[in-house]
Amino acid sequence: MEHEKFSTLKIEVQEIIDLMVSKQNKEANNKLVEVSEMLDELLDFSDDDEHLIEISRYQVLLNQLHQKIDSPI
Repeated sequence: MEHEKFSTLKIEVQEIIDLMVSKQNKEANNKLVEVSEMLDELLDFSDDDEHLIEISRYQVLLNQLHQKIDSPI
């Protein structure tokens, strides 16, 4: 089940990136909030070290995407 969640997470993160590329920053930000909540839920219910490491990688990636969305270019 956790593997399914990570597959879904990967797809959702790609959608954020696609929205950013197409300059739809508001939609990207909304999706980022949604994915962050999903990640928080995974974190709450995970106790496996491998899953926690994977979750932390996604947290770092989401933080970087958030900074890109908020930075004026």
